[in-house]
Order: sequence, then C-alpha cells, then structure tokens
Amino acid sequence: MCPSKPGLVDFLNHWEMDFISLGEMSWKPINFRSKVKLVYTIERLIYRFLSLGFDYPDSELFLKVKKQITSCTDKFDAVISIAVPYAIHWGVASVWSKIPAKNVAPVWIADCGDPFYGSENDSFKLPFYWAWVEKWFMRKADFIAVPTPTSHLGYFPEFHPKIKVISQGFKFEDYSFQVITKKNTTPVFAYAGLLIPNKRDPRAFCEYLLSTGKDFRFHIYTKNYTLLKRFNELAPDKFILHSFMPRVELLRKLKEEVDFVVNFENSGPRQTPSKLIDYILIDKPILSVNSSELDFQTINEFLEHDYGNALNIPDRDQYKIENVTSKFLDLID
Repeated sequence: MCPSKPGLVDFLNHWEMDFISLGEMSWKPINFRSKVKLVYTIERLIYRFLSLGFDYPDSELFLKVKKQITSCTDKFDAVISIAVPYAIHWGVASVWSKIPAKNVAPVWIADCGDPFYGSENDSFKLPFYWAWVEKWFMRKADFIAVPTPTSHLGYFPEFHPKIKVISQGFKFEDYSFQVITKKNTTPVFAYAGLLIPNKRDPRAFCEYLLSTGKDFRFHIYTKNYTLLKRFNELAPDKFILHSFMPRVELLRKLKEEVDFVVNFENSGPRQTPSKLIDYILIDKPILSVNSSELDFQTINEFLEHDYGNALNIPDRDQYKIENVTSKFLDLID
C-alpha cells in the first residue's frame, strides 16, 4: 500500500504482490524559484511554518492511509508501516483498535528510521504538540523497529520495551560490482548525502583541506550545494559538485573511481547515517569526520593513502536483506 509514483509499474510487474494504491499525492512542496530575495525569504518562512507546524506536505498520507485501511476488508498476519514520513504511522494508528478482532491484523510493527520528535540533527525543534502525536501512535503499535542499538534514545522511555533493533537491509548480490578500481596518484574521495548547517556540516573539513596545500579531488553528491558553493568557486578542480543519482549507479561509480569515502557524523547517537551501509557495500575505507572537532592526523593519513584509522563497522551480515526479513518474521511469529 503506497502512493503511485514513477517506476512503480515496472516494480509490480517484476515482483508478485497485491498492490493497493494510495493514489497521487496532491499536496506539493513549495518550489523556491523566485530570484527576488524578499519573496524567496517569505516562501521559505511559509514552508518552514507548514512543515514544522503541520508536517506539510507529508501529512496528506495520514488521510490516505486512514481511508484505505478503513475500507480494507481483507485480514492479514501483520501490518508493517514504514517511516519516514511518520504520517503513515499516524494513519494506521487512527484506525487501530484496542480490540484485536476489529483490526486488519493482530500485529502492528511500526518501522522507524530517523526519530521524529526526538531528532537531533534537524535545524529546528518541532512544536511540543508533536510529542503527543508520537506517544499516541506508539501506545497503539505492538513493536517499534529502529535501525541501530542507540536509536532508542530518540524515543520516549516508556516505549523502549517495544523497541526492536532491525537494521536496514540490502541484497548484497546487487552490489557485487565487477569493476577495475582506478589507481589514483592524487587522492580522490567522495561524499554522498544530505548536508545540514552546524550538524552534518562539511565547511570546517573543506577549510582544512584547502589549508594543507595538497592536491586532491573531492567529489560531493548532494541536493544542497549552499555549504559548498564557496569552495567550489575557490577551487573547482578540487571540490567537484554532483547532483544525486540512483543508488546502484552511484555506488558503482564510487567503487571504480575513488580511493576512500567520507562520512560526516551526526550530532549524537540517535541517528546513524544510512550512507554508512552504502559505503560497506563497496568496501571502501571510510574517513569519519566530526565537523566540530576535526582529527587532523587521521585526515592527513588518508590524504597519504594510509587508512589504518578508517571507521570500522562490525557485523556486516546484519544488513543482508535475508537476515532483516527473518527479524520481521520473528516478531510476527
């Protein structure tokens, strides 16, 4: 059960499943297209107000999920709702009864990625009333799945007994690229993902790279170039900006072309960047950067092709999709 979107038809033709469409999403994000600074600022303020205050435009999913589950006459062994957006959980909670026989399934697993109300890495704190909403839906869910052992810190203590750690899953075979990795004399490295001012912030790292006077190629794949624009203008041959690309295509490119990959650490233990799993799949050394406290020695080592202090991520098998699936089935059983 999900909204209609490009590529869904091919997906459904490939995999055998029953599909319930939530229809097209009609609430659209605000496009900041105005070149007039005042208008642009007003647009951003309006969007920030709607996003923080009403979870716009994702809250449309609350109504769509509620409508479809209410009209559903089938019975299932379990419901697994997946966030983000969290409005999907709210839609399930709105029709979930304390009387099991009235529900479409006896078990509800609410799968949560990054925390909603307890997020550490958003630029703005959510209004207080979203805590009530989070407690309302979590009281109804049977289990709350989170991706890492420390993710529970992003949720209210009263729900910790319901929390189960289930990692994000990947089919490792899809990422077994048969490519010849280029041997670079000049250090070539990359970062892929979102950037957040004063949180997942690359500026101090880029400043230090410039100060070393070394030659390098830093490829950045992101949607928000604002934090990197200055560096790209100062040294466009060293700071090379790219837009997002499909995961498999990106990982193949990184596997073939870069010496190592960069991870900008989050502010606390509640959220773990999912890109770390991507980096595991291509088996590249990971330079993990704390933006507020740079480890100059480790950075210098990486620039000299010394990866002895690369970030170590144990238990790779936890991310295999077959192991992730088994954990969900165990909860249902």
